[in-house]
Amino acid sequence: MTTALTLAGGQGDDGDRVLSVAGEIDMSNAAEFGAALDGELAAGAAVTVDLTGVSYLDSAGVAVLFDRVGEHDLRLVAPPLLDRVLRVSGLTQVAKVMIR
Repeated sequence: MTTALTLAGGQGDDGDRVLSVAGEIDMSNAAEFGAALDGELAAGAAVTVDLTGVSYLDSAGVAVLFDRVGEHDLRLVAPPLLDRVLRVSGLTQVAKVMIR
């Protein structure tokens, strides 16, 4: 059974945009994740994507992040569970990633 995706956008303490994500990101909801991220990117110059509530991230979710990282100031905060997929995919080399 998959964990439903929840997305919550808003302004962080530093004034930049934050997209908090929880659940599982896979091909069934990657477009929804991408649309929410695009909304936050349109609202602010820099966006922090808080993935600490994400328990699963597949290649469709990684692609959403890769598609946007080159054009935007995108920061990722992720749990240790996602460290390997972010490193192996190369996202840690092109985005600011904090594991906590």
